[in-house]
Amino acid sequence: MPEHKLTTTCVMDCPDVCALEVTVDNDRVTAIGPGASHPDTAGFICSKVSQFHRRLYHADRILHPMRRVGAKGAAEFERIGWDDAIAEITERFARIRSESGGEAILPFHYGGSNGLLSDELIDHLYFSRLGSSRLDKTICAVPATEVAVGMYGKMPGVAFGDFVHARGIVIWGANPRGSNIHLIPYLREAKKRGARVVTVDPRRNLSSAEHDIHLAVLPGQDLPLALSMIRLWREWEVLDREFLDAHANGLEALLERAEEWPLARAAEVTGLDAADIERVAALLVESDPLVVRCGWGIERNANGGQAIAAVLAIPALLGKFGVRGGGYTLSNGGAVQVDRTPVIGDLAWNTRRINMTQLGRALGPDLEPPVRGLFVYNANPVATVPEQGSVINGLMRDDLFTVVHDQVLTDTALYADILLPATTFLEGWDIRPGYGSYVLGGIRPVVAPAGEARTNMELFTALGRAAGFDHPAFELEGEALLRAVLDQVRIPGGKPDRDTVAAGGQVRYDFPGENPIQFETVFPRTADGRAQLTPATLGDRPFAWTPPTDDFPLALITPASAHLVTSTMGEYNLDTLRITLHPEDAALRKLASGDRVKVFNQRGEVHCVLAISDSLRTGVASMPKGAWRRSSINGATSVALCPDDAQVVGNAACFNDARVEVAALD
Repeated sequence: MPEHKLTTTCVMDCPDVCALEVTVDNDRVTAIGPGASHPDTAGFICSKVSQFHRRLYHADRILHPMRRVGAKGAAEFERIGWDDAIAEITERFARIRSESGGEAILPFHYGGSNGLLSDELIDHLYFSRLGSSRLDKTICAVPATEVAVGMYGKMPGVAFGDFVHARGIVIWGANPRGSNIHLIPYLREAKKRGARVVTVDPRRNLSSAEHDIHLAVLPGQDLPLALSMIRLWREWEVLDREFLDAHANGLEALLERAEEWPLARAAEVTGLDAADIERVAALLVESDPLVVRCGWGIERNANGGQAIAAVLAIPALLGKFGVRGGGYTLSNGGAVQVDRTPVIGDLAWNTRRINMTQLGRALGPDLEPPVRGLFVYNANPVATVPEQGSVINGLMRDDLFTVVHDQVLTDTALYADILLPATTFLEGWDIRPGYGSYVLGGIRPVVAPAGEARTNMELFTALGRAAGFDHPAFELEGEALLRAVLDQVRIPGGKPDRDTVAAGGQVRYDFPGENPIQFETVFPRTADGRAQLTPATLGDRPFAWTPPTDDFPLALITPASAHLVTSTMGEYNLDTLRITLHPEDAALRKLASGDRVKVFNQRGEVHCVLAISDSLRTGVASMPKGAWRRSSINGATSVALCPDDAQVVGNAACFNDARVEVAALD
């Protein structure tokens, strides 16, 4: 077929959810560019997605079902047919259920770069019928989500386009350049209109054209910083008592904790100058409208959920709601309501829960019944789960039957017993609600699947039928499934247009108006309609601070990379793993840029290359998350150094609690 262009929606784990225009020539994708039917895409997309067709045709693309014939991890497989693969999985899982019960089977997946069809739909129906263990998806966004639901009922936040109306903007624990690039033009426009932009992060991520003040807080110390400013506002008598009396509960518990953080103590713990904290606190009071863009970087430590609650309380404490450009933005995904029950029924799935952050423990010897069957899809745990060594040891077990469904031969796929080819988002149907931009986008196949690749939906319908499970959903596939789910989706303003979504287009919302105004056109979705400043999810010691360990001198952060979406595209887009230090920390260790170094703690070592940058504060080391093992010198990456501890809020991961040392590699 001659060259032509098709529209679709990006499904990568990013708030922007861009409209795409894909160029196809002779049934091959030759270019990916921005689409026009989107409020924020605005004529450009990130370099990651613009090059995504490299994944479609990469040498590591999995094209056929395969069975392991060599040692686990050796990447020695033989090609088999789909019928054989489905039959073997069905027989092995039936044997495991007969001998150890369904809970001995564990599905391991994550839905970040997926839509409504490809995660927690037909797959959940299948595993619920097996009676498998359930997975607690705690790697990312759980503390933020639990706090946002507890405080405001996941009220829709300030739209990116309305940031231009703000006169004060706080970007706290987020890096728009790495994972939200369509916010950048709005920041630049806001500054032109007179806004002051404050960033709070161990790294300086924005240029002088995009921000004014940078608070380089030490990792894990966002809570003391926020509480110290709240204490100041109480002393200054600038809390908006009228708004709080009318619209909020739980104020006193927050103020009581804030009293523990006078400026001097907060400055010592956060690594900041007390005068800078006071200056920013005053700026937030003066700025009207004020918007707080709260990111997920805050949550990646033991204090994470507590810190997010303190940060999200700021607009309520200062009475910044009720105007365009005033309030907060976290995840806007709650604007869309989806009822899966009419499609897959009431699953009544009540088996044990296993924390994905602690996969290494789950694959160890202490669980009863032990995990004997592991099914990995939409995920690459070897590259993303803490305690990498334990995860690999578990995958090496001879008595563990592992199935991996993926697009390319990932670090995890190397350990599969049965390896299944998966489609990319350019080869299948899906529905993608935005969790930043206020759009719902359709995903449709723009090219035929490579080789024998199948969508998640096709895979799990085939497995459900083979197991003899009787349910109408196991008969739905492709566009029919898309339309069935779409009938159960509600967006602000009503139901999305089915034909627009099925054609790969985007549907906008009506709040009324394309953008919401918090406490004006949208309100807390809590039981009493009020903000809960001390949500129950914080536990019995709300806003309590846990000090960091000091076993090693450097705090390790593992932020999003400009090259990867978590670990996706690691097969070609991150060849050399680097650890970044501040010049003073490098000089103290007699290290120079480009040196081969070892980064180590009690959990292990990562051998990589040193980079030096003054954009990173002292006392901190930075290594990108999601890097593949091939990118490091010794085959270990950042998760080899990260603890699998779980924080109070959501039992979630604490990646940034890792402490390390860096030395020259002999």
